[in-house]
This record gives sequence, C-alpha cells and structure tokens, in this order.
Amino acid sequence: MKLKSNIVIAICWIMGFAAIATTPSLAEDKVIANINGSPITEADLKLAETDIGPELGRMPAAQRRRATLEYLIQVRLLSDAAKAAKLEEGEAYKKRLNYFRQRALRDTYFENNVMNAVTDAEAKALYQKRIASLSEDSQIRARHILVKTEAEARDIAELINRGQDFVELAKKKSTGPSGPRGGDLGYFSQGDMVKEFDTAAFKLKVGQVSEPIKTKFGWHLIKVEDKRKAAPFEEVKNQVKTELIYKKAQEVLDGLRKAAKIEILDPVLKKAIEQPDRGSFTPPG
Repeated sequence: MKLKSNIVIAICWIMGFAAIATTPSLAEDKVIANINGSPITEADLKLAETDIGPELGRMPAAQRRRATLEYLIQVRLLSDAAKAAKLEEGEAYKKRLNYFRQRALRDTYFENNVMNAVTDAEAKALYQKRIASLSEDSQIRARHILVKTEAEARDIAELINRGQDFVELAKKKSTGPSGPRGGDLGYFSQGDMVKEFDTAAFKLKVGQVSEPIKTKFGWHLIKVEDKRKAAPFEEVKNQVKTELIYKKAQEVLDGLRKAAKIEILDPVLKKAIEQPDRGSFTPPG
C-alpha cells in the first residue's frame, strides 16, 4: 500500500521523534560508566542516541554505542568544567536552560497527547479502508535480468525456454544491482517502476517470463513471482500510524493556536507567519 508523498516524507521525522518521546524505563538504569564519580546509565545512552542519532547515520550498532558513549563522556567533562567555572550562575545558562525545559515539556506533551493517542486499532481501520478499493493484484513480486543489448536478452530468453533456471541466470548474467539476489525486486505497486517495465510486468501472469523489454537502463527479462492485493498490515503498520500521528499533531496544534493569544511584534515576521501555510506542523526534534 502506497502512502501520499507528504506522508512518506513525514515518516522520517515522526519515527525519529518517537524515540525521543519515549521515557526510558528503570530497567535501563544500569550503570555503564563513571565520570568523576558521576554515573552514566543505559537510559542516558538511549537518550543521547536519540539526540545525535541522525549524525551517526547507518553506523553498525556496536560503533553507534561506542560513539554515543564518547559523546556522553564529552558532555559530562564539559559540563563539569562549566560547573567549576560557575557558569550556572550566568544569564546565558539560565536562558538556555529555560529553552530546553520548554522543549522537554513539549516532547512530553507530544508523547501524551499525540503519540499515545493513536492506536493500532485506528491504524488497522484506516488500512482496511484503503485496501477495500484496491484490485486483487495491485502489487506484484517480480525478478528481472538486465543486460545491455537486445541480442543478449534474446539469448538468455532462449536458455530459459530450454529449461534453465531464471534465478541462476540472473545471478550469472544480470548487470543490475538485484543480480546477486537472483534478480529479486520484491513487491512493488503499479507506477513504482519506469513506464515500460511497469506496463510489461503487470500484464504477466504468475510464473510467466516477458519478452525482452527496453528501458533507459537496458534490456530486461521479467518474471512475476506473486501477486497480492496489498502489503500485510503488520508490514505497513508503522507507516499508517505515522500518517495518523501527523494528522493528530496538526489537529492538536491547530486547537492550541486557536485558544492562544499570539502577538507577533516584528512586522516582517508577522507577515511571514500570517502566510497561508503558517499553521503547518513543525516537526519536533
């Protein structure tokens, strides 16, 4: 099941915020390090990772854990140095502390009134409503063999007609990135692939292999492995909940705006804020 493009974009920040909004449990308070006698716990590590996680990219879990601990050690050392320099007494610190206190309150409110307000039951109801209008073969699972020339494609097609295995031929002959997987493209919906490939693939029956098909990437032989109405609910549940969370967040924020007295004194900012999109939801984080 495909989501609207703006919802797909929203997934990135909603799922990231879900981790930030989740309060660590007492079970995570295992001490993993001590800095000048002050403990760092598993809960501290989890909170820190939600803070710097995007900067760590797709780093392997062990490296993420080490990098996060290094970050926490730096935070503690600089924090201790700031205390020793009595920076807690300065106005700059107090203003920053107030800002982060408000952010923490925002995060907690978001968790209680948005994240926790969207249930699996609501997500499943939306999912069922969406798939009710889909055809029985709205998604297919296919394999393909990609080569440079039509002649190569026709030679491979002849080998398939003689009984050679499509998967093994894909591993040996395909120049595409799916070649090592036997050409497996997984499940996809109509419109996900380039037009020529898409049109040919959705005309095939399960088990059938196409004639050579030309696209901007080269020449393809396509084999359909399966057809289904939509991805199972469990496979797309998080995406559906993300859509509902985004909608709920916008509703909550709109309600708070209507109930509040907001005065923008800077004329340039006032004009910018009052533009038609001024009420769009700004991602937490």
